[in-house]
Amino acid sequence: MTGTEDSVDDDALYVLTAALLTPARFPAVLGDDYPEACAALGVDPYDRGYGLVMGQDGDGARWTVVVDDVSLVAVAIAAWDCGMEHDLSPGEQTVVCALPGWPVALAVAAPGVPAPHDPEPEPGSEEDGLRPPLAPPDTETWGPAQRRLGADGIALQWTVWREQLHGREPRAADGDSAPAPAHDGVRRVLKELRGYLDSPPPLGRVRSGFAPGEARTLRADGPGWSFVARTDDMAFVLLDEEPGAVLPVGRGAELPELLKALDDMAVRPA
Repeated sequence: MTGTEDSVDDDALYVLTAALLTPARFPAVLGDDYPEACAALGVDPYDRGYGLVMGQDGDGARWTVVVDDVSLVAVAIAAWDCGMEHDLSPGEQTVVCALPGWPVALAVAAPGVPAPHDPEPEPGSEEDGLRPPLAPPDTETWGPAQRRLGADGIALQWTVWREQLHGREPRAADGDSAPAPAHDGVRRVLKELRGYLDSPPPLGRVRSGFAPGEARTLRADGPGWSFVARTDDMAFVLLDEEPGAVLPVGRGAELPELLKALDDMAVRPA
């Protein structure tokens, strides 16, 4: 693999980007939790996780290579996030599998090779019942993948979303101090989140990430819903049945305690 040359030969992979597939951090498009995300790629949900390396071969075909050297990929991602160049070249012994296609949309392409495209299936592969190439979700429709991506976007741009509510505190949708009946969908989400405290959900359903100060960013998912919150602030809910809607949840009297309990049980980046 290579990520530095101006062109690639037929057997090389020009690395364009990478992602982590771990209990605490995985592409939201793949599932509501870590086992579901692993199943989408056909790999076992090992606790240590994987790295996903996405690029093009010498013919320009899209490939996602799953590797078991998580640290190597994590270091590369951290360097890129800081604007630094970093050559990501996993050794062949770390490769778990190579899957055609990309699970996410990429706006970049390798120089010196044809435009990105799905590789041609090998002779006889259709009879073997192989899975179709990975592909990003359709942006023209609303569904679980778009809902999870929306929640991830709010987590990344929390200040922007929070400022949209500047000057008005959203009503407490958990019902403890709301002046009007709470949203039925939000009620359901909060009830299911409380249920997670009694019956732990699949690994990765509740994840805790960094936030400014001593706060944490919480991300949780369930059947038909996504939840994002700051432990020192409010929360937002997205639902499959309400395309594009972002439902605010005020702190009220019960939300802080719920957020603390969820943070205590959540998986965290190593």
